[in-house]
Amino acid sequence: MPPATTSLGHLKSRPIMNVSESKSIVVGAVMVIVFALVFVVLPGGHDAAKSAADGSYTIEAVFNRVDGLVEGDEVHMGGVRIGSVTSQRLDENYRAIVSLTMKTDVKLPTDTSAAIHTDGLFGSKYITLEPGGDEEYLTDGGVITFTQDALVVSELLDLIIAEGKKQAKEAKAAKAQVKEAHRILGKIKGAIKGDE
Repeated sequence: MPPATTSLGHLKSRPIMNVSESKSIVVGAVMVIVFALVFVVLPGGHDAAKSAADGSYTIEAVFNRVDGLVEGDEVHMGGVRIGSVTSQRLDENYRAIVSLTMKTDVKLPTDTSAAIHTDGLFGSKYITLEPGGDEEYLTDGGVITFTQDALVVSELLDLIIAEGKKQAKEAKAAKAQVKEAHRILGKIKGAIKGDE
């Protein structure tokens, strides 16, 4: 009895992968890794190499409150944009820690101060830095501790309303005093006419 044979003639022999296909796969894998690094790792601001590569460095500013300040808000000095807000977090004492990405060509003395301002009455927030006089400069990871917190618009309006009420009360009291003075002057005038 002849041995059983299997016909594999319907399968054509071909290489599993040609050189062109393997190059495409390698290039694709490299692109996926690059995109993963760019869109996942770098936006977190934890990669110091990114800061050095894009000409920036990161510092932090410590505030009691940062109402309305958001990531992406601008950092100014002398009216010129020199950086942006990259993140916010609370420390163990419940203070707001704001991370700022600064241009490397801007050197900030270690005693620089930071204040949160509003663009107009209801506009977006931004941070203004005022350089100090120290001869040493903040470096990557440095901290600004001289800060002025955000002014909350509702608190400002409450102050304005309270001051207005106080002024109105004082004006009413002054009007009553003037009225009383007129009444007294009228009596004096009547008494003088009566003596004539």
